[in-house]
Amino acid sequence: MRTVAQKMLQTCNKLFSRKTPNDVLEGHPSNIETAAQMDNIQHFSSPPNPSCVEAAREHAHHVEAVIERAHHGGGWLLSGIICINILILGCALVSGSAFNSVAITAVHRQIFLIILLLLTMLWMLFYTVVTSRKEQAVVFKDSHAGPVWLQAGLVLFGLLSLLMDIFKMATYVGYLHCDSAVKVAFPVVQAVFLFVQTYFFWVHAKDCVQLHTNLTRCGLTLTLSTNLVVWMAAVTEESLHQTEIPELNVNVSHKMYRASYGEKKCKCTFSVCDTFKEAFYYLYPFNIEYSLFASAMAYVMWKNVGRLVDDHSHHHVKFRPKEVCFGPFMGILLVVAGLVTFIIYEVDILKEDEGHRNRALLIHFVMNIVIMSLMSLSTMIGCIVYRLDHREHVSEKNPTRSLDVGLLVGASMGQFIISYFSIVALVATRARGYLNALNLSWAVLTVLQLGLQNYFIIEGLNREPFHVMQEAALHTNAHAFQEHAEMSTIIDSNKSSYCLTPSEDKPNWKRRVLKEVCAFLLLANIILWIMPAFGARPQFDHPTEIKFYQFKMWAAIVNIGLPFGIFYRMHSVASLFEVYLIS
Repeated sequence: MRTVAQKMLQTCNKLFSRKTPNDVLEGHPSNIETAAQMDNIQHFSSPPNPSCVEAAREHAHHVEAVIERAHHGGGWLLSGIICINILILGCALVSGSAFNSVAITAVHRQIFLIILLLLTMLWMLFYTVVTSRKEQAVVFKDSHAGPVWLQAGLVLFGLLSLLMDIFKMATYVGYLHCDSAVKVAFPVVQAVFLFVQTYFFWVHAKDCVQLHTNLTRCGLTLTLSTNLVVWMAAVTEESLHQTEIPELNVNVSHKMYRASYGEKKCKCTFSVCDTFKEAFYYLYPFNIEYSLFASAMAYVMWKNVGRLVDDHSHHHVKFRPKEVCFGPFMGILLVVAGLVTFIIYEVDILKEDEGHRNRALLIHFVMNIVIMSLMSLSTMIGCIVYRLDHREHVSEKNPTRSLDVGLLVGASMGQFIISYFSIVALVATRARGYLNALNLSWAVLTVLQLGLQNYFIIEGLNREPFHVMQEAALHTNAHAFQEHAEMSTIIDSNKSSYCLTPSEDKPNWKRRVLKEVCAFLLLANIILWIMPAFGARPQFDHPTEIKFYQFKMWAAIVNIGLPFGIFYRMHSVASLFEVYLIS
């Protein structure tokens, strides 16, 4: 009992030995009482009765409570207020410019965005200069935050967003003689912002700032809200571009709506304007994903401000594609087949012939039903393996994992909404016709697949990595392992570790099945992201829901839910890659 109490106290002392009371006071200047409590706790040596384990446990809980109080301050409330106000104002301007082109135009929205981008860049430069000059500004690093694959995705989407801004500049330059120069200035400022922000997150995504915490929180919420407003503006423009507008006395029109550039009054000075316009609209999905990636990284940094992190809490995992074969093979086949059907759909759906449009819808519905069925089956296999798996659940606090789970569940609500509204409309109209029957089957399978995939990913993210469980078992049974020939013992001058040589080359069947499932689901979610992100809108090409809900209501449902559904697929890809690594 005495040994247990001493170990707990030693852990507390090690935790507080990393920061002096002055450091805590500097990080939270308004929390003097908390700093004094931490000073008293740091000098606490042993409980009055060493044999009383309960007293030691209560003391440990008290230490944790003090850390939580020191971690939270007035900056949390102030930064939250700033974020909410910017988001609401941005949402009002974006909505006003979309539905009222007279009183509030795209120029007003772009002026507001330029101001936000400039303020955010100034804060990022300030943060970079301050943290580089003061050594104690960033004492801890959260190894879970900003993984390499997430930073690589940010760079890739940033480059494609930069290409989109170049096309925008080239397009709007042709209208300078009769349109506002703000339309040229906005992509220029956004291009510079892409450079600054990508560098900022590449260098500082793991920071747990201990200096100027209130100012840092406000700056990070400014970054978060700026990216979300840019995301809202991009989603609105892309949705208006893809939304079908019904003509007078016609239930459904298959002519695509295009954003107005004043073609009737203002002509472009060079002939390639139409080509540039079509090109940058195809790059909008990458800009949308870039804004969401940056928002997620800003949120994790905001959660990590003032946080005390254990440097040894993260376990490094290796990516070994040779461990899987069947899952990637089936996934690649699915992606190729999906791309072929998507191209056929895009070509035939714009034709005036009703037979070609019905054939395009038939192929699209059948392909999506096949994808959803295979994904649901593979996900059920993965869930069964989880039930047979005895890995422990992760108990440590991790803002990155909590954000991943929250975004996964929240983003899936968009696709749930569209699917359930479709189910109600199709059942109420008795789903007459083969297209209605296929559409109903697709909606039901989508609901099933979303639920199963959410469970599979969340369960995988909250399990301990396989190699961690092996290391724990090896160290626990070290003496028994020495009796077997397949065990190799490596003894260092400072530590000893035990390595199971065959298990690393040949993973057990549970690991193999989970990796195969993750690889297949990852590729399947990619094709499910590509099709709606680049223009597949069967919700507007199939008239049943439009007739049932009327166009305005159905357009609002789709244009609100579909962006979240698109983000859900890309976020699922990132989460499945994480599950693959720890499986």
